[in-house]
Amino acid sequence: MIKKKKTEIYALGQHISMSAHKARRVIDQIRGRSYEETLMILELMPYRACYSILKLVYSAAANASYNMGSDETNLIISKAEVNEGTTVKKLRPRARGRSFPIKRPTCHITIGVKDISLDENEDEYMTMIHESVYNKSRGGLWGKK
Repeated sequence: MIKKKKTEIYALGQHISMSAHKARRVIDQIRGRSYEETLMILELMPYRACYSILKLVYSAAANASYNMGSDETNLIISKAEVNEGTTVKKLRPRARGRSFPIKRPTCHITIGVKDISLDENEDEYMTMIHESVYNKSRGGLWGKK
């Protein structure tokens, strides 16, 4: 039996105080990109979710370098997903003794990085990244899908 070496490392952030829909807007932009490019994108995007996701990307890269000895230049974001968490419910007092519910949504964010130098299909990943990032028909680096 051949044991396959684990090449994917995760970082998980739970109970982050923001809507899952707003976090997905940012996550969809970084999925499948290289680590260095992801950092540039997250630092330049104007959304509040970017800070939490940036911390998780840093954490996933630190986990990969500590656990597998990976170099940060070889990392790609292989898995990025957002799930809904619990909703914090409060009551706001209103006029004439009534109350109004306040719902604060939370979300769970999972970032998975993969070291492409440990994978057999390294050339396939590099061509995929190069074509998706620098494709002129999609508007270059910042083109929409």
